[in-house]
Amino acid sequence: MPPTFVLILILWHGFVCSPVPESFLKKKKTQEAIKATRVAAKSESVKARKAARKVIFKRAEKYVKEYQNKEKSLVRARRQAKNAGNFFVEDMPKVLLVVRVKGIMRVAPKTKKILQLLRLRQINNATFMKVNFATMTMLQCVEPYVTYGAPTLKTVSELIYKRGFGKVNKQRIPLTDNQIIAKALGDKDILCMEDLIHEIFTCGPHFKEANNFLWTFKLSNPLGGWSDKGNHFSEGGDAGNREELINKLVGRMN
Repeated sequence: MPPTFVLILILWHGFVCSPVPESFLKKKKTQEAIKATRVAAKSESVKARKAARKVIFKRAEKYVKEYQNKEKSLVRARRQAKNAGNFFVEDMPKVLLVVRVKGIMRVAPKTKKILQLLRLRQINNATFMKVNFATMTMLQCVEPYVTYGAPTLKTVSELIYKRGFGKVNKQRIPLTDNQIIAKALGDKDILCMEDLIHEIFTCGPHFKEANNFLWTFKLSNPLGGWSDKGNHFSEGGDAGNREELINKLVGRMN
């Protein structure tokens, strides 16, 4: 047998029989533990998401039935009043949609401060507002600079789905995942977009938290332009209360 071959054989035998370093074994064990932990966490996350989807789907079904029943009861009340020869007066809206129509030129300090409190810092900004004595008093002060009215379910839904951004750590985050809403408002039992829409539209007990979570909506100029920003809506202008007609305006701006 050639000496070179014997030398190679001895070196190979020594390499195979040499013990594995302990550091290598520890590293391998740590990597396997990390991998097992990741796999377990992933499986738990998948199970949690499946369970959350079931809960969200059931809630969405419940909300749809609630909206339908409300609409049916409203139609029934109108028909009963008509058949009896009476007038049916609907309840006052609990939530208003406020849109800023004028800019910052020659704005009084008090008016400017109220617009900041309403989170309407720029033209074409829009936000939801709970109806009470304080908010209506502020609206009267800034009425020449804003237009407002009662939003429908379709308007609320389209605004949140199309233009909705959340406030997370003082940052404007697009609402592309229900997890964003669940992390911010999960303690208020608001887990998804449908929960958020329902809380805003029905003016629920956590309306303030839900509305503060929503970033101010940034709308475009209305299709066809404004009529007359300097006059009230009742006089053919744009500012002031336009009741249910606010939905047509926002539809042109969304």
